[in-house]
Order: sequence, then structure tokens, then C-alpha cells
Amino acid sequence: MTLKVANLNGIHLHYADQGKQDGPVLVFSNSLGTDLRIWDDVVARLSSTCRLITYDKRGHGLSGIGDHPYSIDLHTSDLLALLDHLHIDQAVICGLSVGGMIAQHIAAMAPDRISGLILCDTAPKIGDAAGWNARIDAIEKGGMEAIGDAVIARWLSDDYRATQTAMTALYHAMLVRCPVAGYGGTCAAIRDADLTENTAKLDLPVMCVAGSADLSTPPELVGKMAALIPNAGFTVIEGVGHLPPVETPDQLARIIDTFIRENGLD
Repeated sequence: MTLKVANLNGIHLHYADQGKQDGPVLVFSNSLGTDLRIWDDVVARLSSTCRLITYDKRGHGLSGIGDHPYSIDLHTSDLLALLDHLHIDQAVICGLSVGGMIAQHIAAMAPDRISGLILCDTAPKIGDAAGWNARIDAIEKGGMEAIGDAVIARWLSDDYRATQTAMTALYHAMLVRCPVAGYGGTCAAIRDADLTENTAKLDLPVMCVAGSADLSTPPELVGKMAALIPNAGFTVIEGVGHLPPVETPDQLARIIDTFIRENGLD
């Protein structure tokens, strides 16, 4: 994998461009507090058939933080700028959590650019203002370590944390090294977003995916989103928390591959 950087939308955006360069384009947008590495095992399984773009959204990983107030609009503009930079006219977007909100919004903002969506552990509206404000307050007072253990317990299933202790420690480190400004800014973006009206109008192939043990966006919430979107599919991966690409990359890769083939997006 060759990591790359582009100056876009007033920040430097870190990304990777892998796989079959003449294949269908699949773009992955990651969750709050993670970076592009959460997709590595899924990308490895799809690299022979798709061109695969992963990136660190602003305020995460190796991308810049910027100085604008964060919003889902801003995160979506960053992704559109990346597609323009890479001369990608049309892509399938796979988004996880806030990445799924970005995916929903980009399909509403630029429907001609998006041919399909895989929406993982996400919803048009996630949480409430009080919860997000409490989280922002906690990290501003105590740094990312103040929320580390609680967030990891929501990200990863009990079984994964018990049996994959080294990997759990790795993802804990990924989380607590996220810049407070980037994490808090994205919390505010999620807090302020309600995409319900536009998501209900989406007119493209959509697959919604939930982990059965997800405490952040439980299957009931993801199922309501699937029911909101005309003709959307819905599947639950058993025993998995908020990060299916980490816990069950084989299953998620199969879901994505089947979705692309069955909808003629290959």
C-alpha cells in the first residue's frame, strides 16, 4: 500500500489508493476516532476486483485538523474534493458510523457521483445533543484517555475484547491518539446532523449492515434506517460490535462483494 496526501478544502488529506485500478471504485469512510487502517483486512479481500480508496477524514489519523467548525457538510465536501482530485466520476461508498452519515449525505448532495451505498452501523441521526455535549466536555477536560475504555467497550464485542487483547490495545491506542480537536469537532458534527429527510429520498442501491452487539448504533436503529430508504437491504452480523471491518472482515467483504455484483456495479 502506498500512502498519499493531497491538499484539499484547506487541509492536507491522507489517503490510500489500492487494488484493481480499472475495477469498480469503492471508497471507505471510517468511524469517529478511527483511521483508514480499520479497513485493511476488508481491502485485502477485495483488492483483486475493485479499486479501493481509503482516507483519514479531517481531524483523524494523518489528515489535517483545519480551523473551520466541523459539520457533516464539511466532511462531505472533503470527500467530494478527494474524488475530484482522483478524477473519480462515480463510486460506491462504504461508510461506518459517522462515515455512514457522510455516505448518506454525499449521495444526497451529488447523486450523479454515487452508484451505491453500504451503510455500516450508522443512521441518519445518531444520539442526542446531551450525550454528545457530555462527551465533548469529557475530552476537553480530561483528554482522550477520559473516554478510552468506555468507547472501546462500545466499539468491540465482549468476546473480541476477551480473546483479542493485543488488537484491543491497538485500537484503544488509535482512539486515544486522535486529536481532541478532531474528535470533538466530529462529535459536534454528528450532534448537529439529522439527515432523515434526504436519506428517505435516496434512489440508488443501498445495503445496511449492523453488528448484533453494537452498543453505539444498535441493530434496531440501523433497521429503522433500512426501512426508511426505498428498497434498501438490511443484514445483521451476529456477535459483532460497532466495527465489523475489524471483527469480521471476511463477512463484511462478502456482503460488499455480493452487493456490488447483484446490483450490476462491477
